[in-house]
Amino acid sequence: LWTYTSRNMDLRTPTDNIPFQSITAAKDNIEESIIRTPLIPLNYNVPGKQVYLKLENLQPIGSFKIRGAGNALANLSSEELKDGVYTASAGNFAQGLAWNARERGIPCNVVVPDHAPVTKLDAIKRLGGNIVKVPFDQWWEVIQTHQYEGMKGKFIHPVCDPAVIAGNGTIGLEIVEDLPDVDVVICPYGGGGLISGVSSAVKSLRTNAKVYACEVETAAPLKLSLDFGKPSTFNYIASFVDGMGGKSVLDSMWPLVSNLVDDSLVVTLQEVADSVKLLAERNRVVAEGAGAATVAAALSEKFSDRLSGNIVCVISGGNIDTNKLIQALEGKIPQ
Repeated sequence: LWTYTSRNMDLRTPTDNIPFQSITAAKDNIEESIIRTPLIPLNYNVPGKQVYLKLENLQPIGSFKIRGAGNALANLSSEELKDGVYTASAGNFAQGLAWNARERGIPCNVVVPDHAPVTKLDAIKRLGGNIVKVPFDQWWEVIQTHQYEGMKGKFIHPVCDPAVIAGNGTIGLEIVEDLPDVDVVICPYGGGGLISGVSSAVKSLRTNAKVYACEVETAAPLKLSLDFGKPSTFNYIASFVDGMGGKSVLDSMWPLVSNLVDDSLVVTLQEVADSVKLLAERNRVVAEGAGAATVAAALSEKFSDRLSGNIVCVISGGNIDTNKLIQALEGKIPQ
């Protein structure tokens, strides 16, 4: 699936999970540069379930992506980093990489899709990242090919890099440490890097726990792929839920996600907007669409037959444009 050389950890061509020792090594690599985020109850009563929030929106960059980016750089030599790094990202991973690159004093370039929100672009610039904006289809090609012609530096894939996934997996370690009897974890699904890491960690420690992906109705390639039993292409439509979703499941990620994900829970744009509002009003938590989507899934009656007990929703980020947050607070679907 991957070929990968690491100085600090042994990641041998994973096929159906990320080795647990790689995740614990990642914890050591990044513990001084991240926040160990709290796990708190959702202030909303639902019969038969207790919903918890893993608040990755509280990271220095407002997103969990700082974990994977930090671990990826920790596993590269100074020679590999001499020309800096670059990535393709809708915003959050770019911030994570730019933040970690700045800490190391190396340049960072970012290829972003043309619908990337202003809040995230401004943050990338503040962190010293150089932005190259391209149409979505061209951006997706960079995600698929792992390269952008003419750009210098080491390419760090936001999803497929094993060190990135292992860094993401540290979230799973913390969830089980804080809630040993967790029954269900719900992660937003963009490319699979978050849920693959979290599920590898959680299922290593709590074998009977279920780990569900969450997708939005306008971008649900994983649900389609799981239904067909192979990577499939979805008719992607851009929306305010910009932190997750794509046109297809990456071929290189399919062996991992098909083994580690119990199913994908698809929610509507209105349900996501309502959950942005609910989180702000009940828990004073500002979540972007991708983060709030997990709460939408946890509270939806559509999935009540499989969601019970202790449920953890990963609030993946809080980088939402102010005008979109206001629209959600007004009960509207942000435009």
